[in-house]
Parts: sequence; C-alpha cells; structure tokens
Amino acid sequence: IFLHSSLESEIKSLLFLLLFSLLQERAGHHLLEVMPTESGSCSTARQAKQKRKSHSLSIRRTNSSEQERAGLPREMLEGQDSKLPSSVRSTLLELFGQIEREFENLYIENLECKKRLAACNRPLSSSWEDTRGLRGPGGSSEALGRPSLLLCDTQLEGCCHCASVIVSSFKTTTSRAVCQLVKEYIGHRDGIWDVSVARTQPVVLGTASADHTALLWSIETGRCLVKYSGHVGSVNSIKFHPSEQLALTASGDQTAHIWRYAVQLPTPQPVADSTQQICGEDEVECSDKDEPDVDADVSSDCPTIRLPLTSLKSHQGVVIAADWLVGGKQAVTASWDRTANLFDVETAELVHSLTGHDQELTHCCTHPTQRLVVTSSRDTTFRLWDFRDPSIHSVNVFQGHTDTVTSAVFTVGDNVVSGSDDRTVKVWDLRNMRSPIATIRTDSAINRINVCVGQKIIALPHDNRQVRLFDMSGVRLARLPRSSRQGHRRMVCCSAWSEDHPLCNLFTCGFDRQAIGWSINIPALLQEK
Repeated sequence: IFLHSSLESEIKSLLFLLLFSLLQERAGHHLLEVMPTESGSCSTARQAKQKRKSHSLSIRRTNSSEQERAGLPREMLEGQDSKLPSSVRSTLLELFGQIEREFENLYIENLECKKRLAACNRPLSSSWEDTRGLRGPGGSSEALGRPSLLLCDTQLEGCCHCASVIVSSFKTTTSRAVCQLVKEYIGHRDGIWDVSVARTQPVVLGTASADHTALLWSIETGRCLVKYSGHVGSVNSIKFHPSEQLALTASGDQTAHIWRYAVQLPTPQPVADSTQQICGEDEVECSDKDEPDVDADVSSDCPTIRLPLTSLKSHQGVVIAADWLVGGKQAVTASWDRTANLFDVETAELVHSLTGHDQELTHCCTHPTQRLVVTSSRDTTFRLWDFRDPSIHSVNVFQGHTDTVTSAVFTVGDNVVSGSDDRTVKVWDLRNMRSPIATIRTDSAINRINVCVGQKIIALPHDNRQVRLFDMSGVRLARLPRSSRQGHRRMVCCSAWSEDHPLCNLFTCGFDRQAIGWSINIPALLQEK
C-alpha cells in the first residue's frame, strides 16, 4: 500500500487526536488527585475540570533519529507551558514517538517497494518488445503462430506481497490440421437458419432464411441455382430427400412444403488458396455491422419455384424444423405448438401426432437407417420416438440439460448428441438414457449441431460466432478460423457435414446472411488428437 503524503498527514492527525483524547482523559484523573481541592465543594471541582480542559497540549515534533529523541534534554520539555505532570507528559511523548517511528518505517518500506516494482517492470517490458519483434523464415511472424511471452526463472523477492503483475500468455498454435475457408455463399436478404447438403446427384447446397426463401447453391462456384419462394413466413429448415430431387422446408407460416427442383451445375472455377489457415486459437474481433454486402439480389437471375408439390398442414404454430424418415416416404415436423407430426408424403395425411413436450419444440431429426425420431424442446428435454413397430411407437425422455435443448441428432451407431443453450453438448447411449456418456462444456450457447457420420466429429455452431470441432469423447479438435476478413460475423445457426464432397466437407450458416464452405483435413485433425 503506497501512502500519499496528504493522506499520511491526515491519518497522523486523526491518530494524534484520538490518542490525545484517550490519554487526556487518563491524565485528567491523575490531575484531580494531585490538585488541591476543597472538601465538599462541587463548584471548585468543576472549575478545576474546566480549567484542565481549556489547556492545550503542545508537543514538540522532530524529524531527528531515535537516538536524538532519546537524548532530548528534559529541561526543554519541562520548560513548556503545560499543567500536565511530567510523568504524564513523558508517557505522551513516548507514545507519539512510537507512532511517528511506525509511520517512518512504513514510508521507507513503500519507497523500497516502488524501487523494486520499477526494476521488475523494466525487464518485463523489454521481454515483451523482444517477443513482438520475432520473425520466422522469410520475415514472416505467421510461422511462429501467436507470440508467447516467456518469463525467466527470476525470483522477484519482496515484490509478491506488494503488487500482482498479470501477464497475458497466448497459446501457440501447434495443430497440423488445416481448416480452410473455401467458399462463401452470399445472396440472402436476412439471416440463414439452416443449411443442408443434397444426398443425391447433383450435389447442391441448400439454405433456409428468415427472408422467406430457400436457395440452392452450386458448391463449387457459389452461384445460386434455384430459389424457392412458396412460403409466406420465415423458412426455418431445409432437408433433401434421400433418393430424389425433392426438398422439404419448414416455415413460420405453420406449414411444411415439399417441392421438386431440377438444376444443372455450372463449370467450377479454380479455388484460390489465399484463405488457408491453421486451426487454432486465432481470433480477431470484428463489428457486428461488418456483414457481407449484397448490392444486387443474386437470386433474381436464377429460376424461381413458387408453388410446392405438397403442403403439410396441421400445426397451430410455427413449424421450426422438418426431416425425412428413412426411405423418404414419411416426413416429421416439429412446431412451436409443442407437438411433432408424422406425415405420409404421398397423400399429405397426418399419421401420428407426437405430444408430450411441455414447451415449444426447437428441432427434430431422424435416424439415417432406422425409423427413429428425436425431438428437442425448450422444456430442457429431448424425446426419442420409435416407429420401428408399425402398431405402436414408444417414447423415451432424456433429461440432463438445464436450458433449452436447441438440437439433438443421431449418429450411425446407438448414440444421440444433444446441444443446449446451457452451453453444453452431451453424448448419450440409446441403450442407457439415465446419464450421458460424455459432456462437452463450452463458453457460449450451442445451436443446431451436426455429426460427421464416418469419423464421428461434432461441429458446434455457437452464439458467439465461433464454430468448434469435438470428437465423441469430448476432446476438442479445432476451432475454425475467424477474423475480420473471413468467418461468421454474427451468431452461427447451423452446421452440416458432407464427407464425400471433394471441395468442401463442412458447411455453416449464420445470421450474418451468409453460408460458408470449409475444407477440413480430417485425417490430420484426428492425428493431432
């Protein structure tokens, strides 16, 4: 603690007054004993007491050393104008001398601490400047990753109790796995809720947006191929038929639409490697206002589909998601009316209404090889619906999150992966639903997750604009690069893997009105694990 000179004087004055009042009271009792008083005379005692209070104590303060104060002539003290007895005055002077010596010792100690702290800061500043000046081969600092501040094993004696020096240490990137931003798909007029990849040839990218449209894109060129404008509300999800050129979209207009598309892929253009970056901890903050500029409506030149092939109607609220059951003959929808409905695609008839959730549904997903459906909800649970037996369907409730379950998806095996606004992802075994087999804790809410089927890598889109990759055991593999020049600039809403595509094997979309195609070197990623 460093005392300012004015603060030190003020503290001294307060202590002097406090000690003076205490000692004066004690000295007053002694004076009453030694002063002559008339027996039975109250007025004389009162006069003596008032006279005692009226005297002021004059203390000669000195800045000399302790030896000089010890040798101070007694005659000088006795010659001062005071009615206090010499013993009382000596006690007072001794006490005040002790106070002054304590202040002097504290002052000297603080001066020493200031000198040591200044000596500590000088090498610290020089070390930081030296580190910032490091360059790799060819004069590039990128080869070294982020600067790492290295401190020598120097003992800073006596400084630990005086000040705490906080040093920011940047983790050096060591991952050999390359995560490359390949293509940006820009054309929507509002945020993109969902992204999906076609499972049949030709392989196209589909996006669902709050601008009431769904767009199909050429993955290689980034051009818009088809625009669907049959909804009158926000398009909240898009899924492709497993074997035909059909798309299923869910909307805020309380319907789900099935529509057929026919596209011809343009000739792909060479992809530049200028955006290649190493997966790691790099991040440059950028403003939310730095969004892609859409000067012209890029979807105005592509064919537009305005009417659906089939409209699925039965919900009384927003249809937030929809998906195809295995085989593509049935579809399931999830709604804010707290129900999920199973439809026959050919007749558009309602087959089952799945009830049980206490609050709005947020997502639905189907198993890739079995007649299983999982629905998630704001009631902090997700439910597994089993339609393998045509005569009866069973329900299992999974409880483990503390906030909205934003999505729950299947893996190829017997696992379900759930993401939540409670900033966790949990991996569950369908054969034992009492507790998760793995829990991933993050620093931001998680939106619609997706699992790489072959390698079992989970892609986590976050509210904080990040996209992280984890394995099924909860080990973090990478964070996709994001800077002021690339990556998402607002919350990332969804992720989708496309393992067999030669150009991009991961796609993400967000409320910055763009979808991004990434190339993830999965073998190198798993090798780093």
